[in-house]
Amino acid sequence: MKVKTKQDAKLRRKLRIRQKISGTPGRPRLSVCRTLNHIYSQIIDDDKGITLVSASSMKGIDKTGMKKSDVAKEVGRMVARKALEKGIKDVVFDRGGLLYHGRIKAVADGAREEGLNF
Repeated sequence: MKVKTKQDAKLRRKLRIRQKISGTPGRPRLSVCRTLNHIYSQIIDDDKGITLVSASSMKGIDKTGMKKSDVAKEVGRMVARKALEKGIKDVVFDRGGLLYHGRIKAVADGAREEGLNF
C-alpha cells in the first residue's frame, strides 16, 4: 500500500505500535499526543477502555517564558504525580506514531524523574 500523505504515514506507524503494546490494569498505557501548540498525556487501561489519569499543557502550567520542551517535561511530571497518587508505578509508553525525540522525549523524561517506571 502506497502512503499518500504524512497523516496516513503517521496513522500507519501508530497502528503498528498499538499492535505491540496494550494497557492492562497492572501496567496501563501512557499515551502522548502532540499538537502544534500543546501536548497532552494520559494513562489508559485498555482492558476497561477508561482513562485513569490525564494532564495537558492547557491547564495547571504557567508557560510564560518556557520553551515547548520545558512545558512538555512539566506535563510528564504532572501525569506522573497524579499516577503515583492513584498507586500506578509501572506503565507502557505509547509515543503515538511520533518520533521519540524532542517534546515526546521530554514528557518521558519528566515522568521518569517523578518515579514512573517504563
